[in-house]
Amino acid sequence: MLQEIFKKFDTELDGELTITPYGDGHINDTYLVNGKYIMQGINTTIFKNPQRLMENIVMVTEHLKEKIVEKGGDPLAETLTVVRTRDGKIMEMGEDGRAYRVYVFIVSDSYNSADSAELVYNEARAFGQFHKQLSDFDASRLFEVIPDFHNTKKRFATFLDTLRADKCGRAEGVREEIEFFLSREEYAGRVVDILGTKEMPLRVTHNDTKLNNILFKKGTKDALSIIDLDTVMPGSILYDFGDAIRTGASLAAEDERDLSKVGINMELFSAFTRGFLAESAESLTKTEREMLAFSAILLTFECGMRFLTDYLDGDNYFKTSREGHNLDRARTQIRMVMDMEQRLSEMNKIVGA
Repeated sequence: MLQEIFKKFDTELDGELTITPYGDGHINDTYLVNGKYIMQGINTTIFKNPQRLMENIVMVTEHLKEKIVEKGGDPLAETLTVVRTRDGKIMEMGEDGRAYRVYVFIVSDSYNSADSAELVYNEARAFGQFHKQLSDFDASRLFEVIPDFHNTKKRFATFLDTLRADKCGRAEGVREEIEFFLSREEYAGRVVDILGTKEMPLRVTHNDTKLNNILFKKGTKDALSIIDLDTVMPGSILYDFGDAIRTGASLAAEDERDLSKVGINMELFSAFTRGFLAESAESLTKTEREMLAFSAILLTFECGMRFLTDYLDGDNYFKTSREGHNLDRARTQIRMVMDMEQRLSEMNKIVGA
């Protein structure tokens, strides 16, 4: 089936095809074809409207290519290139119900974890440049792939509903964790309530700002291209910055049980902030700059609340591998928030707010 689907795309390959699994992604099925193309089967259980998702990617990458060409870069290497089918479509449906797409393969290196502040700095510059290049793109044109993904007020409302239902009878054993989130309810509206204003403009957001979503020039730590654009949506730039800090500047794993190990790595926070602002500073509003450090607290607060909500609901959303796994995750996020709250003035100085 894969061979027949790939042949429907307008590529330069004519002869025998070698299609092999590629990468370690957990959502989509990814294949390398003859070392020249990436073919992916989009998981339509998660992404229910793959056509609109792909339209987002095409609009964003075409805009990025224009910016890359303007500065004398290589558009085939510095952003994804969507290959259309021979009849002009941007994807092809398979018999398995998945939507298939093809990209030009980018020769590169990737990293799953940061081994130096230099790597984090270069990662941040890549995401900052992504936002800078898209700062004049009308984000309202984009389809909301996952509605209300970072609508923290709605996440909080869901948390309250789940708490009231307490269908698994777990609330009594986690009163301290519940109170932590209840006592910080005002966090939930700080961005959402002003999003779409001049102070907090609607922007193109990546929504998965992890190190392994950046390709680096072969044999170097120089960022080349940002990938995994499936969750590109309209939102706040703070979502991308805050979640990058949550995932990339933590001293411990997301599910670490020894909370004494949990906190923010200020060296990596500083490196990421400097790299991000080196590219994006001129396109930020005064309010965005002032709330940049807080966004790390907000996104960690939101994620921790989602983990606790899922624990109270019976562990139905996030995959777990042990009893109380989501509770452990919630507790690490709580500890991370508390550490950042204590360091917020220091973080704001680094941001320059």
